[in-house]
Amino acid sequence: MIDLRSDTVTKPSPGMRKAIAEADVGDDVLDGDPTVRKLEAKTAELLGAEAALFFPTGTMANEVAIWCLGKPGTELFVHEDAHIVDREKAGAAALAGMQPRLIRGAPRATLETFKAAVRAPSGYLPRASLLCLENTHNSGGGIVTPADELHAIADAGRKLGLHVLLDGARLWNASAASGTPLSAFASCADATMVSFSKGLGAPVGAALAGSKTLMFEAHEARRRFGGGMRQSGVLAAGCLYGIEHNLGRLKDDHAAAKAFAAIVSEAKTATVTTPETNIVMITVPSGTDPATVEREAGKRGVAVSLWDTTRVRAVTHLDVSMEDVVRAATILRDLFSGAKS
Repeated sequence: MIDLRSDTVTKPSPGMRKAIAEADVGDDVLDGDPTVRKLEAKTAELLGAEAALFFPTGTMANEVAIWCLGKPGTELFVHEDAHIVDREKAGAAALAGMQPRLIRGAPRATLETFKAAVRAPSGYLPRASLLCLENTHNSGGGIVTPADELHAIADAGRKLGLHVLLDGARLWNASAASGTPLSAFASCADATMVSFSKGLGAPVGAALAGSKTLMFEAHEARRRFGGGMRQSGVLAAGCLYGIEHNLGRLKDDHAAAKAFAAIVSEAKTATVTTPETNIVMITVPSGTDPATVEREAGKRGVAVSLWDTTRVRAVTHLDVSMEDVVRAATILRDLFSGAKS
């Protein structure tokens, strides 16, 4: 099976497993784990932040940031297709007592669509306290919001008194595709989340970065959310290995995604996004059920994700070769063209 469901399906390489096995560890709750501290310092350095905090998942990191930066009973501005809206189990409402104010319009938030979502102040309407941005934008097909545009949206939010969270689960890919330093993206926000299990091949882990004061608050909230970890250096070691060995190869995934998209689009019946990074969104032929496409592709040896009522998603990653990608794309092209397996 050629597994293109996500870049989270990667298995730790022998080198990463060795780093995990040999990790220097301590009790992170009691005394601090040395490998975790090393990872947090490295992440803060890359993102140009004062401090960073290690989390088991990006969702927990996002929700802790919402808890710390937002206020219960207020709204958070967020794109209608953002991960925070679609794939975090209504955590902002359940945990932080906040409701989304949706920024509408495909494929991602822009300065114009953000401004269009802003309502005139009124005693009848809830006020907002937080603006959440996402880069790359997953549901938009892994597209990159340029740093100057991120800053423009964030500046407009701050003029309204909003804090800013950047969900940068795949910020690594945004940087690799654009040549923009990670810190140039992260500096738009009060807090930035990055995920080590997406693109970098680590089995577990994410981090939140920001000011020392905010990270102190986030540390308290992480404990409250059940994220206090003990010998978590065994996890952090995999993340450090990913930064050191896999960050520099992300352009290979981007090239593979472009090759994949070009072949699938030969079918003509499906609409395929031109990928900017490692995510390819495929709008299936009219009258076709995406769930059927997912099932039939699996029967032919290709695993893709059922994304919504019209699309399936494919993601290239370090565990699939260019040969695998070409073969998978050819299978999908033939499937959409009506060829028998």
